[in-house]
Amino acid sequence: MFFWVMKHVLVGPLLRLAYRPWVRGGENVPESGAAILAGNHLAVIDSFILPLLLDRQVKFLGKSDYFTGTGIKGRIVAGFMRGVGTIPVDRTGGRASEAALETGLRVLREGGLFGIYPEGTRSPDGRLYRGKTGVARLALESGAPVIPIVMVGTDVAQPIGRRIPKLMPLGAIVGKPLDFSRYKGMEEDRFVLRAVTDEIMYAILQLSGQEYVDVYAATAKARLAAGNEAGPAADVAPGGKPLPEPPAR
Repeated sequence: MFFWVMKHVLVGPLLRLAYRPWVRGGENVPESGAAILAGNHLAVIDSFILPLLLDRQVKFLGKSDYFTGTGIKGRIVAGFMRGVGTIPVDRTGGRASEAALETGLRVLREGGLFGIYPEGTRSPDGRLYRGKTGVARLALESGAPVIPIVMVGTDVAQPIGRRIPKLMPLGAIVGKPLDFSRYKGMEEDRFVLRAVTDEIMYAILQLSGQEYVDVYAATAKARLAAGNEAGPAADVAPGGKPLPEPPAR
């Protein structure tokens, strides 16, 4: 009920008016049953727009910072995240990360739709970074299909450092479901987990046209912070592909 109120009565209508969200390939998301939505992560607003694009509730992991903000803004963000089903995750690793994955498995075992950003954090420069194998573990242990999804335009609307996203149409492209049942029972094999993760990231890459970087996004952020690596030039679109035009209304 809280999800319906947040999406259709409170925050949802304002976001729809401001960003006119659109989706292509929405028919690739099953109307019922367990499935994993695996997407790229370009901006904070991804987690606000994604739940608006589908009829089903999407439960997904979000950094715990979204739930600990102070003041009116902090309470609004935390309330929206809880309302749309975001599950807070402590990104420091260890047992906290294990608990987050267990939560994802529980959602899938209950027949829910679970969203995850395999890169683990936002891209620091619009490129697509190496996926973490948690998404593969979820797929193999649950047996659920993985549906690749890419956010479109969110990095333009809200580049790193910008708090209030620019008003413009934002959307997503949903790919065909990926079936990894051939690896059933092999969820402890780290080579299989890496192969599955790479296949998922390739599917995301094919949809987004982003440039791929075979390092973890967190590592790239650390290098950028230390001044050891530069991202693409500001006047070059990530991946070199033009953004898809929003569907005609």
